[in-house]
Amino acid sequence: RGGRHSDPQLEELFERYNWMYFDGRLPRVRLIWSSRMMSAGSYSPHDRTIRISKKYHEIFPAELDDTVKHEMIHLLHLNHDAAFKREAKRIGASLRAQTHPSLRKPPKYTYACGSCGAEYPRQKRIRMASCGKCSRGRFNEKFKLKLKKRA
Repeated sequence: RGGRHSDPQLEELFERYNWMYFDGRLPRVRLIWSSRMMSAGSYSPHDRTIRISKKYHEIFPAELDDTVKHEMIHLLHLNHDAAFKREAKRIGASLRAQTHPSLRKPPKYTYACGSCGAEYPRQKRIRMASCGKCSRGRFNEKFKLKLKKRA
């Protein structure tokens, strides 16, 4: 599933909740399933698309309605600010999705401190970072992290 057109199941949920909680005022958006996403859902304002994670909802199928409602609020409030939280409370949408071990990507890179040996697994490459324990929160060349392994 996915592609350029909205998914009918997701569109039906959107329509139902739009009338139920927003008096039908929310603008139409594209609603698609994503097989790559590890989080529950996302809203992208630049292409006006709500993406719903297939993997997440295979693990937590009962949360589909909640995820759609949560992402719908992002049409009004992009960030999880106080207004977003008030709206979530009003319509009964949760603020955070659940976690599950199979939704975590294994790190692509592991960096280590040459001084204390602390390891820092990361998804992205880092260039200028030092050990948080040894450099006490400030970058220090003496404790610069070195790439230990790459996935």
